Amino acid sequence: MSTSSAGKRIVFTGGSGKAGRHCIPYLLSKGHSVLNVDLVPLPHPKVHTLKADLTDSGQVFNALTSHFHLSHYDNPRSPGGSGVEKPDAVIHFAAYARNLLVPDSECFRGNVLSTYNVIEAACKLGIKKVIIASSETTYGVCFAQGDADYHSFPLEEDYDNDPEDTYATSKLCGERCARSFARRFPGTDIYALRIGNIIEPHEYEPDFPDYVNRPETRKRNAWSYIDARDLGQICDLCVQKDGMGFQVFNATNDTITTKEPTAETLKRYAPNTPITRQMGKYEAPLSNRKIREELGFKDVHDWRKYVEI
Repeated sequence: MSTSSAGKRIVFTGGSGKAGRHCIPYLLSKGHSVLNVDLVPLPHPKVHTLKADLTDSGQVFNALTSHFHLSHYDNPRSPGGSGVEKPDAVIHFAAYARNLLVPDSECFRGNVLSTYNVIEAACKLGIKKVIIASSETTYGVCFAQGDADYHSFPLEEDYDNDPEDTYATSKLCGERCARSFARRFPGTDIYALRIGNIIEPHEYEPDFPDYVNRPETRKRNAWSYIDARDLGQICDLCVQKDGMGFQVFNATNDTITTKEPTAETLKRYAPNTPITRQMGKYEAPLSNRKIREELGFKDVHDWRKYVEI
């Protein structure tokens, strides 16, 4: 495994969404160049948005072989080539973001087909790094009917994921596609991020006090979250870390979203769920231990910096 530090050319799908509009500026700050592929423009002066239907394989192949900006037509043509440089990485965040935005069948079709198309095109074009958005919902409680229990804590990447809802199932299918293509194309890294509840900077003041003071309402999110800016850091770390093949990473911040320590919170609000290892005093139940140990993630935006308790 190796780490490369030079700026990369990154195609980012869904970059105009809640996560992307914070991840892309972070990637730019690290010296990367980014093409946003979305149906809605990203209002950023350094980022061009290419509109594309990712459920159409042809459009996906074209998007991954596109210029990043109109000014790139001024670049000299390479011998025998078109003058279009191949991307170094693809980050695929575009999706229906939850259930009940569209009928279930369309949520499944759109999310699975777009993920398949992006991974297939990237692999067949020789792009060696693909990062896809999976979800906290794959742990089976977020969109479960009624009150459901997790199998065990902490929630880690070797968990037996068995969601019952369509959105989470579509994300698990995306993970399976990623694993399949990583095996089919040796030397290609495909990392799936099980992203926690995304919090934007402006959401701390109005929303987080309720999360902290009413912990019974946060079981579906496993009392965990990811700051959108720290998610940008995770994307950058994934781009830089080579040679890991197929991997799944929980993408969350370090700490639980409660005043009480983790053990006390879980004993009170999830008394029937076993704990399989000793957890840190305030460790998030949706644990990010793997990205800390294997990618070097550092929690920058702990919620306690922004919320008085």
